[in-house]
Parts: sequence; C-alpha cells; structure tokens
Amino acid sequence: TYMSAKADQPVYEGSPGAECGVNADVEKHLELGKKLLAAGQLADALSQFHAAVDGDPDNYIAYYRRATVFLAMGKSKAALPDLTKVIELKMDFTAARLQRGHLLLKQGKLDEAEDDFKKVLKSNPSENEEKEAQSQLIKSDEMQRLRSQALDAFQSGDYIAAIAFLDKILEVCVWDAELRELRAECFIKEGEPRKAISDLKAASKLKNDNTEAFYKISTLYYQLGDHELSLSEVRECLKLDQDHKRCFAHYKQVKKLNKLIESAEELIRDGRYTDATSKFESVMKTEPSIAEYTVRSKERICHCFSKDEKPVEAIRVCSEVLQMEPDNVNALKDRAEAYLIEEMYDEAIQDYETAQEHNENDQQIREGLEKAQRLLKQSQKRDYYKILGVKRNAKKQEIIKAYRKLALQWHPDNFQNEEEKKKAEKKFIDIAAAKEVLSDPEMRKKFDDGEDPLDAESQQGGGGNPFHRSWNSWQGFNPFSSGGPFRFKFHFN
Repeated sequence: TYMSAKADQPVYEGSPGAECGVNADVEKHLELGKKLLAAGQLADALSQFHAAVDGDPDNYIAYYRRATVFLAMGKSKAALPDLTKVIELKMDFTAARLQRGHLLLKQGKLDEAEDDFKKVLKSNPSENEEKEAQSQLIKSDEMQRLRSQALDAFQSGDYIAAIAFLDKILEVCVWDAELRELRAECFIKEGEPRKAISDLKAASKLKNDNTEAFYKISTLYYQLGDHELSLSEVRECLKLDQDHKRCFAHYKQVKKLNKLIESAEELIRDGRYTDATSKFESVMKTEPSIAEYTVRSKERICHCFSKDEKPVEAIRVCSEVLQMEPDNVNALKDRAEAYLIEEMYDEAIQDYETAQEHNENDQQIREGLEKAQRLLKQSQKRDYYKILGVKRNAKKQEIIKAYRKLALQWHPDNFQNEEEKKKAEKKFIDIAAAKEVLSDPEMRKKFDDGEDPLDAESQQGGGGNPFHRSWNSWQGFNPFSSGGPFRFKFHFN
C-alpha cells in the first residue's frame, strides 16, 4: 500500500472497506476528499478527511490521507501524529513508516528515523520502498557522523569548521531547531550576527515556545542598532512568557531607547533642531556601551546643526562621524552644506564628490555639488555678502543695518581727493548692488544658488548690468530707505 504526499500523483491502496469496516458516510468522505486532493483543493479535502477520522477513529486510511494533505500544505508537524497513528493501527503499512522516517530525518531525529527505515526493510517492502529505505539509512548514518564532527569542532572553538559541517547536515535535517541554534552560536562567535538571526528566526518557528530564540534575536538586533526590530522580537518573547526576567529587563531598555529616538526624529520633522540634538545626546547616555547608537546619534546631531545653520558645530560633529565611518553619505552631505555656509567651497565640493562616489543617483548630492561649483566660481568674482561684511545666513535686518553703515562710510561726498572719491564711488556702487540683491528674496536666492542676478554673463545675455553705471546715475537716493525708487538727494555737511 502506498500513497504519495503530492496531490497530483496516483494513489495505490488496498481495500479499506473490507479491512477497516468503513461505514457508508466515512466512505463518502474518503472518496470526496480523494477527488478534492487530486484536484489540488487542499483545504476542502482536509475537511473531508477530518470528518472521516471523526466518523471512524480506527480508520488508518483516513489518518493517512489526512497526513498526505498536511504534507501537501507544508504542515509536517500536523502530519507526524497522523502517520504515527496509522502505524499503530497497521504495523505493516510500510508507506506510512517510510514517510514518517523522512519527516524524522528532516527534524534531525536520526535514531528514530533509522529505526523506521530498518523496520521498513524487515516488513517485506516493495522494490522501490526497499531501495528508498536503504538510501535513507545511508544518508542518516552520514548525518550522524557529520553531527558528531560539528559538535567536536564547536567544543574545540573551531567555529568555521563547525559551520561547514552544520551546513551539510541542515541541507538534509532542515527542521532541526537545535542544529540551527548551534549554527547561530557559531555565526555569533564569528561576528556574523545577521546570519545568526536568520537561523534563530527559523528555530523560533520550528520549536514551540522558543523564548530563548526570540531573546537572542532581539539582543542581536539591538547590538546592530536596529532598535525597532529589537523591540518587536522581545515583545514576541514576552507574549510567550510575560514573566521572562531577561526579556522583560531587555524590553524596558529597548523601549526607553526607542522612545527617545522616535521623539528626536519627530522634533527634526518639526524643525526643532536644538531639542532634537538634546534628545540624541540622551540616546548616547542611555546606551553608551554600543558604538552603533553613538555613531547614529552623532550623525543626526550633525544633520541638526547643518539644518539649523550652525556650521562650525556641524563641521565638528560631522567630522567625528566621518572619522568612524569615512563613507557615511549623510554626514558628507551635511558637512558639505555646513562648508557652504562657511564659504569653504573647495571642501564642500570634495565632500559632495566623495558622497557621489557612493551614491551616484542621489539628486540632492548632484544639486549640492553643482551649487558648490557655482559658488566657488562666484566667489572668485563679486561676493555681495563679503561686500556688506555679513554671513551668508544673515537676516534681512542685518543686511539693511550693514548697508546703511557702509553707505554712510563710503558716500563719495565724504571724500575731497579725486582719487579717493573715485575709489569711494566704486565702493559705494558695490555696496548699493549688494543691498539690492540681498534684500530682495528672489534675487538673493539666485545668488545663493551660485548665480549673480546682476551679472549679464550669468543671466545669459539677459540685459546689461544695471550697476555698471556711472556714479551720477546713483546720486540722489536715500541710503536709509529699505528699497524702492530714489527719493531725494542726500548731502553731507
């Protein structure tokens, strides 16, 4: 008697009606379930076989067919008890014993699997069954040997060798939770936490109530700096055992850190950079022993300083991040922006170019680099900020104040000597031009982007420079006004 685990393969069996005394209703469920199984309608077939088992708890065929559906659905844990029940009801049912041996081998229960394969060989099997049982016995024996070698390598501290042995075993014993946990330990020892997490996640599904696996996964994510996934995994541990001491202690720490980081990011979104900086400093104090949180916090503090137009502080903190992570694109971009504010254009270009090497498709980097190159070129010409002696992030009030002071100082009427008067006229025109550009938001933005709105060349032939005029055309305006047309002639005594 043989039945394949695959629904689309033919079914060979004896006469269940004669052997099991199946009543008419049970027979009906079995036949309908068989048709549904062949059609691939697994859930419906399972319902029919459930009904058959309920109708006749001693019907080995009903158990076997239900096990077949469970296997087709990938539910090996549910199939195993049914196969065991089949063997209890019919000791010589070699197909069920062979199938159970396969499952036990996959679970890494090598002694039990070997026992099934040996009993198949003693129970007058078919030629195919005998061949299969012999093959699986050889495979099981090889797994025994590899497992012994893996354990020896692990105990002697040769984790790379242990991993190599475990890799081979787990190709066959794919559902062995203990071996996956052992390989995870080897990966941890070898500094490969993400591979360890992969094995531990599998182990958490293969073994019921595996709080230890969830705890280890959570701590590994935490050490990697992934506080959100760490929190999610430790919660799974506490769902299984709310009194688990290590999980609860770890949960409190992760939750506190997670709350600080979320709060800091919210402050950044709201543009409250000083408050966000304070929060990230608290993150570093809360978890000083794991470098990842220090680096990430400094990276965000660097961002806050850059966005808050505090270039000196931004350059200092971004540089600390880049000492630890020279290829950190975020820190490179933020430091480049700070360099632009400080008018350190060569340094900004260098940072943008380094960032672009690691992220060619980042539009922000490309635009920043183009802006830095324009500003460098512009700095070699007329710089309106330098003319007025103000910073690039100066407010309009500061610009007007600086302009008024310089306009009084350099008004040509203050100078009697002809050469000094000519020099003052040129200076005065530059001061007036600077005020005109920097007090107009649209013109200032163009200038900040590296384009001189009063430069004919920069405007691509769009008219001449209105400031390339003689001093006479500038006489008769009020340097104390905030802009607009000329008002009255201004004289000094």
